[in-house]
Order: sequence, then structure tokens, then C-alpha cells
Amino acid sequence: MAELAEFLGCPAVVNSPEMRLVLDRVKRLAPLNSAVLITGEIGTGKELVARALHHFSPRSNQAWVDVSCPALPLHRAESELFGQEDQRHPKFCSPEGLFEFANRGTIFLHEVGELDAPMQTRLLLVLDGAAYCRPGGSRQISVDVRVVAATSQDLRSKVEEGSFRADLYYRLTQLQLPVPALRERRSDIVPLARYFLDRQGISHVLTPEVEAALLAYHWPGNIRQLRYVVTNAGARCAGPDLRLEHLPAELQRSRPYDC
Repeated sequence: MAELAEFLGCPAVVNSPEMRLVLDRVKRLAPLNSAVLITGEIGTGKELVARALHHFSPRSNQAWVDVSCPALPLHRAESELFGQEDQRHPKFCSPEGLFEFANRGTIFLHEVGELDAPMQTRLLLVLDGAAYCRPGGSRQISVDVRVVAATSQDLRSKVEEGSFRADLYYRLTQLQLPVPALRERRSDIVPLARYFLDRQGISHVLTPEVEAALLAYHWPGNIRQLRYVVTNAGARCAGPDLRLEHLPAELQRSRPYDC
């Protein structure tokens, strides 16, 4: 039977043995202070796994700070993460950065491979416990932050091509949590599809043909794509049964996928 859990307000539907193993490993790693790197394709649920790490950790009653590295403005990335002091206009400056907001809690760096070289260096210093100065300031800041990072990229290849620091790579990969693609945990597909339908407030029934098509498809976009497909199919369905005709053409043509 599918298990429905919630981590920091983010619902999790878990049915497959593969994802149950992931959550078991989350519970083993959660009490540690070491950084964790979560790997997996786009849309597999890496943020959910990161939230579960914080949820099960001793820091669960402290701050959770979620950072999308690709969304950090290039000209303000350093000040966003590490703060900013303006000696000329101190009244108009909010000096704290996201690492300070996360003090005693957890900071989640989504797509950490997108950080540029200077930010990689600063992150390595924080991971090593070194104090740092805010840009524009001289007072050293020390923070107690558990760093959880995630990537859909091959960081080893980025190390080999010189775009990612090797020492940061080895520091982050001491503890790894791979999240399997949806095609590698097929027993999650139908429970997830039913959950996405229920969220619309309409009790559509998945016909056997629809379930077979969902299970046969290879889901290159993983859970994110499944949510989009099911939500749109539900919106197109006027009757109680969600039928094959409500699915996109590529799913109607799908054949059993050998992963």
C-alpha cells in the first residue's frame, strides 16, 4: 500500500521498494552533521528528499533555507549567500546572508553545479567550518549549518573539464543519496497519478488501459512530467473514468519500457 507522508509541507507518495530504501537511508543520514549530495535526473524529487533529511534531523525545529543556485543573480550571488555590509549607508543595508539565516538549521543548495568558481570556493570554506567576512565587512562570521546539495548534472565530468572544484566535489560526495528515475520505480507511478488526480478534487478512475499506458511510458521528465500529464488529462475528462483518449499521443502509443 502506498504511504503518504509530508516533509516541511511537501507531500510524498511512496510505494516502491526503491523509494522506501531511499527514505531508510535518509533516516540513517539525517542525524549527522556532514554535507549530503543528492543526485538524480530533473523531476525525480530531490527537493523532497532534502526536506526529509531536515525533517528527520535534530535540526528539524530550526531554520530550513531553500536556495536555487541557477536563480541566484550573478552580480548578487555572494551577498545573497553571505550577506553584505555597506559602511557608507549602514541604515539601508540588511547584512545577513542566507547562510546566517540558516544558522543551526539546514541550507539546501539546489543544482549546486551551477555555482561559479568564487562561490564554490566560499562554499568549501563554510563546509570546512571556517569563519568568513561579509562582502564589504571585516567582522568574521561563524555559522553552524548543515549543507544539503542536489544536482542533476555529472559533477565528476565538470571536475574533469575544470568547471567544478575537485576538492569541493570530494567534500560534497562523502555522503551521497541517489534518487532513482521514475522509470526505475514503476510501482510509484499509479499511486502518484491517483494522488495528482485527487489534488484536483475530482475522483476520476484510472481505467486498466490508462494504467498500462502510464506504466509502459519511459517518463523522461519523471514526476514533474507525470503531474503535468495527469493534471491535464483530468481537466479534459468529463466523466468518471479517465480513458486512454485523454492522454497525450505519445502515451497512447507507448509500449512496455525496458529500463
